[in-house]
Amino acid sequence: MSARSLHSQRGIALLLVLWACTLLAIMLGGYAMLARSEGLQGRYQFAQAQAQYDAEAGLARAIYGLQDPQLSQRWLADGRPYAFQFGGATVRVSAVDEGGKVDLNAASPIVLQGLFRAAGLGQDAAQRLAAAVVDWRGADAGTKIGMDVYTASGYKPRHSPFLSIEELQQVAGMTPALYRAVADAITVWSGRESPDPNTAQSLALASIPGMTPERVAQVTAARRNTRPGVAGLFAGNGVTHSIRSEATMADGTRAVLHATVRLQGVRAGAQPYAVLHWREGDRE
Repeated sequence: MSARSLHSQRGIALLLVLWACTLLAIMLGGYAMLARSEGLQGRYQFAQAQAQYDAEAGLARAIYGLQDPQLSQRWLADGRPYAFQFGGATVRVSAVDEGGKVDLNAASPIVLQGLFRAAGLGQDAAQRLAAAVVDWRGADAGTKIGMDVYTASGYKPRHSPFLSIEELQQVAGMTPALYRAVADAITVWSGRESPDPNTAQSLALASIPGMTPERVAQVTAARRNTRPGVAGLFAGNGVTHSIRSEATMADGTRAVLHATVRLQGVRAGAQPYAVLHWREGDRE
């Protein structure tokens, strides 16, 4: 073998070694990136799970706060926020008595009209939509309100009580924007013809017959200055509440929990509350 041929073979071998080293470097870099990504994903999932547990702790704290035997420490179910530190997270919790909302199955037509007017509808549109709600929940299957809308959508009114507030979106005349506006002010759990003014939020408060915008402003302003322990303040707290709990970790990881619960008191062998509705994350 000539020197020239041997030199050529050595050059080829060196080139192969360089290509192999390059390939190994690429593979190692890929493995390193994969390991880093999995590590970050693992830390994120751990932080998210921890935030979720902290939000659930906020729910438990609210349930106790709503029934605190010390009246001066009892939480008010009127939507005001309560904040505390737990497990390295800042937890913000609020509770709203379902009795302070407009019940889709029990509210009078005039209350429904007031709700829709407070949400921005004109008098005639609010009256038509209130009639459509009453038609949906009623047993009279002969009513023709909005039947053209239902036919075009491929379904008919159930003519039975609403099973959830989300069902309102199927009622003739209801729009996505209007539903988003009233969603936090409606319920299927109170059984009241009119919202309780002691705990009603501004939109539900405005639906109460005779309630003017000026009166709504006065009531909400007075409520902000109300402290626990005032006689009669908890008469409207009721037993069924919507609770929102938000936990935010130091690194910004956040979890939000919404639950509707019915308090069942302290009884031997019984759960202190029943969950009626559960949703994780904020409504879009």
